Amino acid sequence: MRRRLLKAVALPGYQVPYASRELPIARGWGTGGLQVTLSLVGPCDCIKVIDQGADDSVNAANLRRFIARMTGVETTTDALQATLIQSRHRIPEERLREGQILVLQVPSPEPLLPVQPDLAKAREMHADADYALMWLSLYEQLVQYGTFTTGAEYPVLVHGRYLMSPSPIPRWDTPMLHQAAHVTLLAAGREKRLYAVPPYTDVYPLEFEDVHFRVESQQGRVCYQTGARHKLMNELPQPDGQVRYQLSDSGYATKLWQHQQGDTVTIGATYYDDAGNFYHRGYLKPDTDPA
Repeated sequence: MRRRLLKAVALPGYQVPYASRELPIARGWGTGGLQVTLSLVGPCDCIKVIDQGADDSVNAANLRRFIARMTGVETTTDALQATLIQSRHRIPEERLREGQILVLQVPSPEPLLPVQPDLAKAREMHADADYALMWLSLYEQLVQYGTFTTGAEYPVLVHGRYLMSPSPIPRWDTPMLHQAAHVTLLAAGREKRLYAVPPYTDVYPLEFEDVHFRVESQQGRVCYQTGARHKLMNELPQPDGQVRYQLSDSGYATKLWQHQQGDTVTIGATYYDDAGNFYHRGYLKPDTDPA
């Protein structure tokens, strides 16, 4: 596994095959990320496990308990304290630093699958850097709907070479991979593929010169617990038909709440700190003018 990871880091975005071993959980429930985590975690590490931003979901709690039982490693809900973060479908709101490792669970590693169901031909297309069918698919979305309709798993080009499917993170998280200080490791246990984004690597979502990639709009949304703005929110329907908004990143929300109660906590910088950089991240263009 470690040799496979070294190859993945050396070839950013390239899918490296590996022998996905049997585990006491079913494939499709995070076995790829779990194998990567168990191969890297050491006695001096501190691990955080999240599922779609939550530390207390069934998937996150069970994986965290299993990893701690097998390795004796310390656990945390604070993204800044963790040396290794295993996540399903989210990247923490707080910026990760050098030396930290982000492991993303991946259900489907092949970005060309929607346009080329033959995996052998898809791998030939990767070898030739032939991504015309993906560009055609995006163009058809624009012609039919007037905008890109791909949500999670939006295809990205890594290091100017390989087309990569990120874990089904929301588009909100896609810019967080670009020139990130941490290393990101992605693994699909069911498909027996892993790949990586090394630190300070270019990761650009596919977009046209005149039609730009956009994140999900969070304009006007305020977390009812912390008052936070310009962060990815969960929608909570209420019995009266109204909708409440809650921070998706539960660890970050907890620290904000503790700070408001007067506790001493360290809150890191986020990728979208204010309206000024809410959308603009170098190549990220605004959908509307930030309020």
